[in-house]
Amino acid sequence: MSLTIIWLPAAILGGLFQAWRTAVQQRLRNELSVSGAGLVRYLYGAPFAMALCAGYALAHGLGQPRIGLTFLAFATTGGLAQILGTNLLIMAFGYRNFVVGTAFSKTEAVQAALFAWLILGERLGPFVLAGIGFGVIGVLALALGGRKIRAREILGALGQPAALCGLGAGALFALTAVLVKRATQNLSMPDPVGAALLTLVWVMVLQSLMHGGYVAVKEPQTLVRIVRTWRVSTLVGLLAAAGSACWFTGFATAPVALVRIVGQVEVLFTLAFAALYLKERTRPHEILGLLLVATGVILALTGSGVFH
Repeated sequence: MSLTIIWLPAAILGGLFQAWRTAVQQRLRNELSVSGAGLVRYLYGAPFAMALCAGYALAHGLGQPRIGLTFLAFATTGGLAQILGTNLLIMAFGYRNFVVGTAFSKTEAVQAALFAWLILGERLGPFVLAGIGFGVIGVLALALGGRKIRAREILGALGQPAALCGLGAGALFALTAVLVKRATQNLSMPDPVGAALLTLVWVMVLQSLMHGGYVAVKEPQTLVRIVRTWRVSTLVGLLAAAGSACWFTGFATAPVALVRIVGQVEVLFTLAFAALYLKERTRPHEILGLLLVATGVILALTGSGVFH
C-alpha cells in the first residue's frame, strides 16, 4: 500500500487539535451535562466541517459524488460507535477502579490494528507492530498515573465493570476509525482528502441527529443550555471539526493503526498544556510514558518508510 506523506502531519495535527479541544471542553463541565458537552462537538462542529469541505472542493474543482446506502450505513455506524464509545468511557469513570478502566481503553491502537486487518485487510510490518506495542505501554503508564499495579492485577480486573467498559470503549473507537475509512473508500473519489472531508460532514451531521435526538427526549433543558454556551461551544466545535478532518484524512491515506499510533502524540500536547498553562509539575512516570510513546512513534515511522 503506497502512502502519501500527508497522513503524517494530519495525524500529528489531529492529536494537537484533540488535546486542545479536550482542554477547552473542560470549561463546559459546570454548565452542561456529560451528554450535552459531548453533543456540542457535533452540533457546532458540523457547520465548520461543511465550510471546510466546500472550500476544499471549490479550490480543487471537485464534483459531488453519488451518496449510496452503503456509504450511509458505514458513516452512520461509525458515528454511532464513536458516541457509544464515549459513553462507555464515561461509565468507566463512574466505577471505583476507573483507572484500570481508563488503561484498558488505551488499547485502542492494538484493537485498531486487529479490526483493520479483519475488515480492511491492512497488514503491518514488524517495526510498526513494535511501535504500537511501545506506544500502548507508554500510554498505559500515563493512564495508570504512576500506580504500582502489577500485570496480574490488570489481568485479574478483566471481569470487572470498569475494565469491560474501558475495553469496550477502546474497541468502539478503533471500530469508528475502520468504519470511517470504509465509508471514505465507498465514495470512489479520486481525491482521498476530498473524500475524507465529505465523509466528515456526513458523520457529524448524522451524529448531531442521533445524539441531538437523544438529548432532546431525555434532557430537553440541555439544548437550551447548549445555545447559551455558544461562545465556548463554537470553539469546541471548531477544534472538533479540525481534529476530525485531520484524523479522517489520515485514515484515508494510511493504515488506520499507523495513524492512531502517531496520533498518540496527543499525550505530549496534553502534558505540555498542563505544564505551560496550569504550571503542573511533570512526574517521573509521565517522563517514562512520554519516552515510551516517542519510541513507539519513531519505530512506527521507521516501519512505514517515512525516514527512507
